[in-house]
Amino acid sequence: MAHFIHSHAAHFYALAAPDFIVGPDAPAAKRNVLGLIEKVGLETGKEVVRQRAISQEIQIIVGGRATHPVWNIPGGVSKSITREDREKLREMSKDQLKFGEMGIKLFSDLVLKNKTYLDLILGDGYELVTNYMGLVDENNKVSFYDGRVRVVDTEAKEIFKYSENEYTDFIAEHVEPYSYLKYPYIKDRGWNGFKEGPGTSIYQAAPLARLNAAEGMATPKAQAEYEKMFETLGGRPSHKLMVHHWARLIEMLYAAERLVELVEDEEILDPNVRVIPSTTPREGVGIIEAPRGTLTHHYWTDENGIVTKANLIVGTTNNNAPISMAIKKAAQKFIREGKEDSQGLLNMVEMSFRLFDPCFSCATHSLPGQMPLTIEIKDKNGETVEEISR
Repeated sequence: MAHFIHSHAAHFYALAAPDFIVGPDAPAAKRNVLGLIEKVGLETGKEVVRQRAISQEIQIIVGGRATHPVWNIPGGVSKSITREDREKLREMSKDQLKFGEMGIKLFSDLVLKNKTYLDLILGDGYELVTNYMGLVDENNKVSFYDGRVRVVDTEAKEIFKYSENEYTDFIAEHVEPYSYLKYPYIKDRGWNGFKEGPGTSIYQAAPLARLNAAEGMATPKAQAEYEKMFETLGGRPSHKLMVHHWARLIEMLYAAERLVELVEDEEILDPNVRVIPSTTPREGVGIIEAPRGTLTHHYWTDENGIVTKANLIVGTTNNNAPISMAIKKAAQKFIREGKEDSQGLLNMVEMSFRLFDPCFSCATHSLPGQMPLTIEIKDKNGETVEEISR
């Protein structure tokens, strides 16, 4: 939960909010976190930095290290949460909850009450009609950590749900020769290209997709904001891509509420945090939600427990096709013959990419022996003297 807050805060306040609060046409030198602080005030800027430090500290207390925890071991984790830890976490979680509420208020005051920005969100320049994926609990409420993957269609009707070990029955992966990223799609519909609308096999899996795929939030304050959002948008699902930023703030609020709940749960102090493995599993699949979308890890091991094969479908992989389609639609919408090119215009196209908060280093994969590579050796005059291809 702390990592979701940390990641979503970085994206919203440093990358997305300048587009809204400073303005998409503002000079690049102003359209950044410093320009944002200039608009919202130094105190708000300091609070964002302070709260991100708190969410990092929570990760360190629980996992030994921020962002990349080091307490994972076969069969569980290496240490439990102590009562002393819990006292620290209790105060931190209350602080994080105030931070989650601050983000919602900031968005309401500076974006939703500004007709220009609201028109940008609700306009057709940032719209993509696809299916939606997200992890849900037994009540079809958003769950980051445990549950089943739910996929709904363009009308928010459930297509299917699946558990971790069933993902290959429902999701397939298309490969294009020009990309190291795969393009996942709904398996039984087949790959039918970069097409949107009813019947498409493409789905989204980022924050808005999670809220579209679920029927609510599992905490009260987030649920109230969930209802307000879809009421404003005219119902669920919403195909308005810029709403991803609003959804991120609702998810931050949900994560903060869950932090408070978990800290007060007595089971959080249970010292039984590891089951010593008695056998060597040969195959395993895990699925959780990551900030950028549903995350699937599939591993095969040998008799010594050494990984021999792996397949990862990370958030950005799930969103690879929608990202490509969103960029194209935005470019077609905003770039017009006779309209002068500008940094502001290019930023309007970039916004369709940025709203997914993509991580391409996470999503890039290459099949062994299939990576095209050509080396040209040139002499001092620039003439090619040798070419080596793989």
